[in-house]
Amino acid sequence: MEKVRNFNNLDSKISTVVTIGTFDGVHLGHQKILKRLVNTAKETHLKSVVLTFFPHPRMVLQNDANIKLIHTIEERSDILEQSGLDYLCIQKFTKEFSRLTAEDFVKKILVDQLQAKRVIIGYDHHFGRNRSANINDLRKFGETYGFEVEEISAEDVNEVAVSSTKIRKALEAGDIKKANNYLGYSFSINGTVITGKQIGKQLQYPTANLEIKETYKLIPKQGVYVVKSEIDNKSIFGMMNVGTNPTVSDSTKQHIEIHFFDFDADLYGKSLKIDMLHRLRDEKKFESMDALKNQLQQDEEESRHFISETNG
Repeated sequence: MEKVRNFNNLDSKISTVVTIGTFDGVHLGHQKILKRLVNTAKETHLKSVVLTFFPHPRMVLQNDANIKLIHTIEERSDILEQSGLDYLCIQKFTKEFSRLTAEDFVKKILVDQLQAKRVIIGYDHHFGRNRSANINDLRKFGETYGFEVEEISAEDVNEVAVSSTKIRKALEAGDIKKANNYLGYSFSINGTVITGKQIGKQLQYPTANLEIKETYKLIPKQGVYVVKSEIDNKSIFGMMNVGTNPTVSDSTKQHIEIHFFDFDADLYGKSLKIDMLHRLRDEKKFESMDALKNQLQQDEEESRHFISETNG
């Protein structure tokens, strides 16, 4: 898959089949569309293209700094690449871009830059300035500019009762199992290991403190989770705390700390992808460090039991 931010760099000799959307989460519903896109491209000897937008339109049009996305644009790109897609075209979303009329969007982006010969789109898709145009308008533009429109019907969409909104709500509630079922894979976070306060080390539970630079990345509900990471080509399991460490701190700043099982190596400065597998409990404030350590031992026991049960 080729990632394209400057559409002028696209080979003008190629012709494409395009689908359009934010694709936050790349969930089971999205995966169905992607499969259709890739198969159609092969059958028609076209190149498959996902046209997506970044930043999220709400960030730009509503100045919604509080919007949280399931994936960063880099995470989304990595997952889309696994679908067999030829091109991921990332259109920078600006206020100026949002003012394009529907016909200008079709002519300048879909036709002139992406050389679209077919567009696969949902029955309820709206586009152009103020989202004023719909799939019927797109069909008329297709007749004018020489591309076909393939509709993803309501039946097709509803057959997979999944949405990015449902996944966000599940994550915010700490329901990792439901979120992962909707996604079809484990929700993950990506960050860099930084130096912490070494409190875990004092408790014989040293942790990797994860820093996530993208403020728009959705972090699930505070609590303790069973997790997995690929480190030096090995699957390493552990438990992760998302929270403010109320037993040892009065700070309201959220931290993400992972204790890996049966693992001892220097991770400072490393970039890690953490898959979230199971939620153990809420974060709690304990009366003493001994009480906290006892709870960590229980968490480890429960985590190891979950890992052995699910990895047979």
